[in-house]
Amino acid sequence: MTTVSDLSAPLPATVAGPPDHRGSWIPTGAMITTRMMELRKRRGLMITIALVTIGIPTVFLVIRLLMHAFDPKTYGPAGGYDIYTGMVSGVLYIFGFIVAATLGATAGSSDLTDGMFRHLVVTGRSRLALYLARIPAGLAIIVSLVAAGFTIVCAVCVFAAPTQLNYNGVNVPVHLSRTGFESWAADHPQEVICDFPYRIGPASSIGPVVQNVPCRNGPPTSGPPPSEAQMRSAASSIAAMAYANYSQQFLYPSDSLMIKSGLWLELEAVIGFMVALGLSSLLGQRTVAVVLMIVLEVILTPILSRARIPHLSNLQRSVVGLATAHLAPGGLSVLGGGGGGGPGGGMGNPRLLPESTTVAVCVIVAWLVGWTALGAWRMMTRDA
Repeated sequence: MTTVSDLSAPLPATVAGPPDHRGSWIPTGAMITTRMMELRKRRGLMITIALVTIGIPTVFLVIRLLMHAFDPKTYGPAGGYDIYTGMVSGVLYIFGFIVAATLGATAGSSDLTDGMFRHLVVTGRSRLALYLARIPAGLAIIVSLVAAGFTIVCAVCVFAAPTQLNYNGVNVPVHLSRTGFESWAADHPQEVICDFPYRIGPASSIGPVVQNVPCRNGPPTSGPPPSEAQMRSAASSIAAMAYANYSQQFLYPSDSLMIKSGLWLELEAVIGFMVALGLSSLLGQRTVAVVLMIVLEVILTPILSRARIPHLSNLQRSVVGLATAHLAPGGLSVLGGGGGGGPGGGMGNPRLLPESTTVAVCVIVAWLVGWTALGAWRMMTRDA
């Protein structure tokens, strides 16, 4: 006897599971945390980056502190404005970019070199999300380390700054107005005439006065010594010529300069990381990407920022290092001159190829977006 099942009977209901978001291009918090842990587990890389961004400034400043403590007459204070500008534009600016590029190149190629790329693909996660998760993970590391090294430099340069401004070997009060500076110079004519830098023409009215003022280690005078009134007048004139340079001398960096410098250093680190991330993802390896980034920062940028190549000026302006130098705070010395492009009221860098701030910002944005797009495209099209 055959039994026919009732076709009209309802089928068992299927249980709907949670929605599958693995195909979303937006990285999750867990993905970002995992990428950060993978980078932090590379102890050799982390130690090297920490030594460069924090260790080098710390060791240098500690040595200066000890030398000044043991022999203050021979060695000046460990901090101050000059030490600050030298550490920021000469150490953190260059080495911060290099270590950020090294970290970015590692983040962009570690999956391939470790043989983990295939295992990430088979999970079903969006390749774009896997790539984008590396950006906040790496930036959280490099931004924190650069901030720590910069904080140490700021603390020492402010709290261990000199108490007197030494201008060309003469102790001068700080923050004087032009009138106050000229008045102080008139009260110290001997030091001003003998030690201040100045240039006078042969027809200058103060020429006969300064030539006959006896100075230590100076040439012998040939005429009668000038009167006190003549020396005071000449010293005031010299102070008027030197005021522009004097007004740029400080005992320690101002709060605004430190804030601008910190943001500028972080921008440099972000550029180095994201460009190297895209470049290493495009090439599929770390070593070549790191070498190319070092060549860009140390060789190509200084050359292209100063050279005047006919008909290629716009191409030179497209270099991200030149654009970053134009955004440097005015109190820093970048690429052999003051910060910013053009004279800038005496605070800029006339050696740089002229470029507007708008163009510099557009160049930086184009580099960040362009290399991110290239790196993500290569990861999405790479064979697993």
